[in-house]
Amino acid sequence: MSVPDRFVALFIDADNAPASHIEVILNELAGFGTVSIRRAYGNWKGERLSSWERILHEYAIQPIHQLDLTKGKNATDMALIVDAMDALYTRKVDVFAIASSDSDFTPLATRLQADGKMVIGFGERKTPTPFVNACSKFLYLDMEEATVESGPSATVRKRSSKELKGDARLVNLLRNAVQAAEGDDGWAPLSYVGSHIANQASFDARNYGFKKLVDLFKAIDLFDLELRDDRITYLRDRRKAKAGA
Repeated sequence: MSVPDRFVALFIDADNAPASHIEVILNELAGFGTVSIRRAYGNWKGERLSSWERILHEYAIQPIHQLDLTKGKNATDMALIVDAMDALYTRKVDVFAIASSDSDFTPLATRLQADGKMVIGFGERKTPTPFVNACSKFLYLDMEEATVESGPSATVRKRSSKELKGDARLVNLLRNAVQAAEGDDGWAPLSYVGSHIANQASFDARNYGFKKLVDLFKAIDLFDLELRDDRITYLRDRRKAKAGA
């Protein structure tokens, strides 16, 4: 459910974002508030952005034309950054969304977060890690080993338990979050675990093929899960359970 009194600004680097997934982007942002600013940046004189041109009016996206003033210098990126900073200071914007696979927007995402704004990133798997990590939340629009479906219900292939366990960064992230949120009995409320993850990493369970964080925990099969009478799910690192036994 969207938040009606929050406003979202979407800035699209049309040179480095797939037009085919605009519905996925807008559907995701609808849950954060009203997308009051929708702009796509690029050199609209060429044929390269024809896929974006076909959908601009349909989704009420304002094209911002920017010539390549100097060879080797991306004037489009600079125009996007200037407009985003202008919106930060002169418009009521609660959430900034940046659609790009370009690491040049890393300082922008970092600066926006420093001002207390949520930053949602959208890009392809080739997106450099610094930009992904600089966002509050980052959603991949393509997968190297999976198929992204078009439309609001876009999903990716679910990773197997073996694949998930083989991702050392993911395993450490989940274990550290559970440890940080656990009580004296070794159990951690799922909501606290999710909040801890959100505060330290640009993470989304859907990038692994799962709609909810609890489904990812079930699939990785490294934690005990318990649904208690208060309808709250608790987690425990299975290693601690074995150690206690």
